[in-house]
Amino acid sequence: MKTFQIRTNSFLTSVLVAFLAILSTFTVTTAMARNSQPNFVLFISDDHTATDCGAYGSREVRTPNIDRLAREGMLFRRAFAASPTCMPSRASLFTGLMPFRNGAHANNLGSQSQCREDVRSLPYYLNQLGYRVAQAGKTHFAPKSVFPFERITNSEVPEPGFENHRDLHMDLNTSVVDEWLQNISTNKPFCLVVCDHSPHVVWLAKTTYDPETITVPPNQIDTPDVRKSRARYYTDISKMDTNLGSVLASLEKLGLGANTIFIYTSDQGAQWPFSKWGLYDQGIQVPFIVRWPGKIRPGSSSDAMISMVDVLPTFMEIANSKPPLDLDGKSFLPVLEGKTNRHRDVIFATHSQDTGMNSTPMRCIRTARYKYIFNLSPEIEYTTHMDKAKDHDGGREYWDSWVKAAAADPRAAAIMKRYHWRPREELYDVLLDPYEVNNLADNPAYADIKTDLNRQLTAWRKQQNDSKTGPDPAPVKK
Repeated sequence: MKTFQIRTNSFLTSVLVAFLAILSTFTVTTAMARNSQPNFVLFISDDHTATDCGAYGSREVRTPNIDRLAREGMLFRRAFAASPTCMPSRASLFTGLMPFRNGAHANNLGSQSQCREDVRSLPYYLNQLGYRVAQAGKTHFAPKSVFPFERITNSEVPEPGFENHRDLHMDLNTSVVDEWLQNISTNKPFCLVVCDHSPHVVWLAKTTYDPETITVPPNQIDTPDVRKSRARYYTDISKMDTNLGSVLASLEKLGLGANTIFIYTSDQGAQWPFSKWGLYDQGIQVPFIVRWPGKIRPGSSSDAMISMVDVLPTFMEIANSKPPLDLDGKSFLPVLEGKTNRHRDVIFATHSQDTGMNSTPMRCIRTARYKYIFNLSPEIEYTTHMDKAKDHDGGREYWDSWVKAAAADPRAAAIMKRYHWRPREELYDVLLDPYEVNNLADNPAYADIKTDLNRQLTAWRKQQNDSKTGPDPAPVKK
């Protein structure tokens, strides 16, 4: 009996030792996994056309911090928003789902601007992976239940002098972002999303650029009022660049830069004709620069085509997790690692409407060379806040000069006609025609290309459950 008891105790001891060894190994492995998880800082500006900064070729716009980031990281030349409108674009970025699949396919149009309640987003997924996930600055996503960010209080503040007239006069408070970073625990990785209001209108009234020296894009009407407005827009870009530099300085001061992936991007292009609220590249192509010390070769660039829905699955794979299979996005980690310079063969984007002021929905497909746009309601005159809104800047200050120019100048009249009336189909060679002004849709030489792109876009819309044939009624203002 005693011999049996001794043997039993010996057996139990062996089992206990083995169990503790396994537990110890698991604990060490888990700790190593967490230690290998880098931090993320995602800085998102508002309405910044990609080409309007030094890193993307501008010789006029002063963006020293964006340019520095490009020298220290990888610049993507073909990064695209899922929509050229604020809420749909941000919802797609945070959920990894295109607008019709997450539910937010319109802007400021009631429930169609909000994600479905069953949708999950970046803070949910990264919280599950042990991350502390916070957001500062502008929100503009809904409902809040789908986006369980830790909110950094007082990070969104009115600009000086507009305390009683906030509306579009809001700013990013980087000092509270710095305070938040000072108080984080080094035992837990973090993801910080910083959203600046600039260069969204209303642009700064006091400019730091000379309107006379500014180059007006070839698809715009060059008037003195346009030059003044572009000077204000450029000043707002520089203001945003300063805020970006403040966040970078905080990371360096606190010794957090080495293990932090820093990304700069924007939600869509700027509020200019043929840009925001439209599917030309000036509206959907966004700046996208990634700095990852020790992983990304400094000063590198990539022609890989990526969509903003790809950001979430990329973050998850970097954090040692497999992204859900039902996302529209797919990880571009191999591009960041320098293993490939290809990611997507085609890019899709949608624009539905923005209340009743902008109610001409459109869809597009883009390859490395061609862009095909399908306008759902070509019989409806295209209008936006630029030509209709009279209660704030962002068109009001220069649009009358366009109307006057169009009455006297045939070229200006042609630009105005092209702005207001869109054909059912548009096809562009984006390599030879980057401003997309020469529509090839009716050119027989491109018939096969148009047919193929139309077929792919139609199949994709069906997969997305996008059966829209025109705009929805605008909500009645109460």
